[in-house]
Amino acid sequence: MRNGQQLTIIAVVFFLFISTFAIISYNKLEKTVGKLIPVEEVVNNNGNGSTNDSSDQTISNNIDNNINGGSNATIDNNVENNIEGNVNGNVENDIQNDVNVDGEASLDNNVSNNISVQVDVNVSNNVSNNVVSNDQNGESGNDVGDKGNGNGDNGDGNGNGNGNGEEGNKDDERPEIVWGVDSSSETTEEFYACVRENFGEPLVWGRYLGNVDGVSYGLTSEQVELIHSEGAEILLIHNQFNDATGYDNGAQQAELAIELSQELDAPEGVAIFANIEPFFDVDADFITGWYDVFADSEYIPGIYGIFDPERELYVQFNAAADENGDIRENTYLWTAAPNVGITTEAEAPDYEPIGPEDALIIGWQYGLDAETCNIDTNLFEGEKLDVLWGRD
Repeated sequence: MRNGQQLTIIAVVFFLFISTFAIISYNKLEKTVGKLIPVEEVVNNNGNGSTNDSSDQTISNNIDNNINGGSNATIDNNVENNIEGNVNGNVENDIQNDVNVDGEASLDNNVSNNISVQVDVNVSNNVSNNVVSNDQNGESGNDVGDKGNGNGDNGDGNGNGNGNGEEGNKDDERPEIVWGVDSSSETTEEFYACVRENFGEPLVWGRYLGNVDGVSYGLTSEQVELIHSEGAEILLIHNQFNDATGYDNGAQQAELAIELSQELDAPEGVAIFANIEPFFDVDADFITGWYDVFADSEYIPGIYGIFDPERELYVQFNAAADENGDIRENTYLWTAAPNVGITTEAEAPDYEPIGPEDALIIGWQYGLDAETCNIDTNLFEGEKLDVLWGRD
């Protein structure tokens, strides 16, 4: 073999040796670096049952993260399940995190189950974190929430949380102050869209009991279903009168309000607000009669009006409350004082209602008669909204 050929062969063998060594080294390096890269698992599942025919839906999410060695580890697991319609099924979320690192370990598990069905859905959440970290700043967090509700007579929506899950049928904690609207118009999908597109997303929707010609359209069962499906709670308003004087009148109006509420199957413990307009005559006897009937019923008394100190309603409420302290303690007031004008949700004012001292004020109608969509705009105290008609 010639010397030139020998040199060529030696060069090729040497090149192959160096290349193989480089590839092996690169793979080892890649494997090592891989332990330092944050691990992220994102799962989005949407199960949509038919609104007409019952269907079975099963969602199973299994996430298994194993990190052993390396400096730092960050795991971010996000699972979102949305189920709507006429559905039977199961939701199973299983997250296993096994981490053993020298440095900082950060774990964030977020599981959200949003369930709005007419039959049954069982939810199972299992989150297991096994973390060994030599860094005291390591963090581990689990945020597991289920929301379930049943609509209709076919069954109940059930969310059964296991492990680190929370039980279903539990609404998220309300904000301190909640934005809402009230309207004398019929609540339709088109009307709701008008409000949403021009003003915001109301969490409270005030509606009237029974029709009053030329004044308001009454709430119907179909409207109740629509409002609840949009995620809002219903504030019931009674306006079947235009004179707020006399004990017997107050008692009769309370009986009528209770009857109208029962016809709609409003649940017990819901407040009903007597609508006392500023041009009505009003006295303490009417307020007392209204309160006394409610005190013996399954519902809670409420009064709407302009509770400004210079208004007669303010004076007469205090007079009735001075005679019977239970009226002040147990009657919810929805005040229209002061009027600062219609706004969008985003531009709502600070919550500064005016009303009788030590009264049980639930909300403030701060703006009247929007030109776009027939609504008034309101702010409510979130912690007091349990007396409104929410979803079952």
